[in-house]
Amino acid sequence: MIKKIFYPLILIGILLLNVQARTVVPFNTSWTFKKGPFSTSSLDYNQLFEGKWQLVNLPHTWNATDMQTKEIKSGSLGKNERFYTGDAYYRKSFVPETAWKGKRIFIRFEGVNTNTELYVNNQPLSAKEGKNDLTYDNTQRNGSYNFVGRHQGGYSAFVFELTSMLQFGKENEILVKVNNEATPQVIPVNHTLFPIYGGIYRAVELIVTDDINIAVNDFASKGIYITQKNVSKKTADVAVKIKIDNKSGKKQPIELVTTVFEKDGSIKTKQSTPYTLLPQGRQIVTQEIPVKNPHLWQGLDDPYLYKVVTQIKMNNQIIDEVTVPLGLRKFELRTGEGFFLNDIKYPLHGVCRHQDRLGKGSALSNADHDEDIAIIKEMGATSIRLAHYQQSEYFYSKCDSIGLLIWVEIPFVNRVTTLEENNAQQQLKELIRQNFNHPSIYIWGMHNEVYTPTAYTVDLTTKLNDLAKSEDPDRYTVSVSGYNVINHPVNNNADVQGINHYFGWYNGELEDKSAKEEDVASWAKRVSEEFKDYRIIFSEYGAEAIPEDQAEEVGNFGNQWSNPAFFPEQYATKFHEVHWGVIAKSPIFLGSYVWNTFDFATPITALNVNPRNYKGLVSFDRKLKKDGFYWYKANWSKDPVLYITQRRMMNRGNKITAVTVYSNRGEPTLIVNGQFIKGAKIGQTNVHYIFENVKLKMGKNTVEAKIRPKDGNILTDHIEWNYDPAYKQGSSGPTKSKTEHVGL
Repeated sequence: MIKKIFYPLILIGILLLNVQARTVVPFNTSWTFKKGPFSTSSLDYNQLFEGKWQLVNLPHTWNATDMQTKEIKSGSLGKNERFYTGDAYYRKSFVPETAWKGKRIFIRFEGVNTNTELYVNNQPLSAKEGKNDLTYDNTQRNGSYNFVGRHQGGYSAFVFELTSMLQFGKENEILVKVNNEATPQVIPVNHTLFPIYGGIYRAVELIVTDDINIAVNDFASKGIYITQKNVSKKTADVAVKIKIDNKSGKKQPIELVTTVFEKDGSIKTKQSTPYTLLPQGRQIVTQEIPVKNPHLWQGLDDPYLYKVVTQIKMNNQIIDEVTVPLGLRKFELRTGEGFFLNDIKYPLHGVCRHQDRLGKGSALSNADHDEDIAIIKEMGATSIRLAHYQQSEYFYSKCDSIGLLIWVEIPFVNRVTTLEENNAQQQLKELIRQNFNHPSIYIWGMHNEVYTPTAYTVDLTTKLNDLAKSEDPDRYTVSVSGYNVINHPVNNNADVQGINHYFGWYNGELEDKSAKEEDVASWAKRVSEEFKDYRIIFSEYGAEAIPEDQAEEVGNFGNQWSNPAFFPEQYATKFHEVHWGVIAKSPIFLGSYVWNTFDFATPITALNVNPRNYKGLVSFDRKLKKDGFYWYKANWSKDPVLYITQRRMMNRGNKITAVTVYSNRGEPTLIVNGQFIKGAKIGQTNVHYIFENVKLKMGKNTVEAKIRPKDGNILTDHIEWNYDPAYKQGSSGPTKSKTEHVGL
């Protein structure tokens, strides 16, 4: 009976020690916020404390709406007419526990856009009862703040230590100054390609550790770096590098214990290493851990994850503990063949993703990230290019567990100022160290469409590649060209060349039957011949589609972006049909990425009704999936797909028309107004069925597709069109047809 009581008590004690070893406290509620413009950028007390502060919870951005509309609020937004960039302040009061005395206390910000300064002060705030606006008592202030540190860059995490600045058991105050103005020293250097949403738009946490700990402030990483070599179904050579800090002031004997857990919680393998910590400097211990008969991480097919727990023990007590994922895999890009995962050919069917969404900007919840991943997974994509900046840690972790391969990159985009070198290297180092252990990441992106001045940019991109290879020799690096010059000196300082090309949109022709201009097919053929030894990925291609803009007839428009008054969905659909039809037949492209999964804000642009890029396959609010979405779903997904296109082009002016159906379960049956239509033509791929010369009747027409696949129940899809010659497009070209958002 005594033993039955004794062992649970020991277990409880161990659990308590684990909790006390490292305490992580969410720090996201009950912040207060005040936005400028201010008359001075310095910390002016009278200006800062005058007026009211807004009560907010994190994540938060002050640009959730003004960067997404064309509303002009003259005189109140600072340098920009439509949206505010400049200084803003966040404040939060808290009482550090007296039990934390003798511990180290850190504050970790996952993402703040863009330039951050942190201060600590011990004056309390007071709130008017029942109000969300807070008023500060400035009568007791001593006129000084304790400066903690600053960080430049809006997409990576950063850590500050607060230990020496806090008063335990008393109310302390955190003051965060944030500025999202574009500057030539910090990438991105402008708001052109995407908005720099100002604010503390990702989570904040306090981390409390012993004075001996696994490094917290190693560029805000986990302090643990797992590498893997010689991975096969029989064995894998795993190395765990652990960075340790000793602030005790004396030599300390410790034991490092690393345990690899199976998915079910059982122990796969374990290693213990005794080590004597010196009182000076950060120390690194590496444990070599062979894993026999590993369960491999096989992408979407089998995203198996081990859990690695590393502990520091003293006197047989756990004083610190960190957990990281482990997905055992090897990958290879084979020129002219494709991507191989664990020696199995694995297609990189990719989409690009911007993180913002309508009405929220970049201040997203985990539910928002989950919805994006679910949409991408539904489409059948196997890979995501997370453009053009470091994204949420939660998103990376979800890709690990789901099996989506990801390309990650820093926001060195669009323009070179010659002043961004230090910051670009800093952000690349942060990107790699903070995300080193995610098995889903296969490639580090260094830049996107940067060129001149050439000598400076070649030198910087070379340094970035060397830095990436020093930090992580085992993953690929990639640079991206936007001018179809595959051997440009700026773009050949990486392992892989990414090509952004938009035939029939910005330049070139979509399909040029006369062969007067290079179209996507002739370009792919030429590249295959001239650059057969290069690793090439088609890193961006896409066309804008406003669902309200509809056209029965779209030609080979070419340079369609120059007509922003009319971006018909049908042209974008044709664009994707043609491009994927070529890519699918061109092994020179080791992978490809559609630009973009979701519509996103572009606050500087003058195009369209709103400052928005409509190249998304899904609308900005995630509620409408355009025809292009179903094109890729039919081509990529293993799930059954039957889909009739042009469902939003309801009012038809042509009596004789074509009906396009996507089906990945064989040729469908088409029924129009009860009549069976036979003889579908195969289009760009084997899921592309075109029924030509279909005759419509006056008024409402019912269009239905059916198929009975061998492996399931009958699939059906159904739309309605209204035919009237009065709806016919003008002879001078397509006219805008406004329709309601209907259908899928």
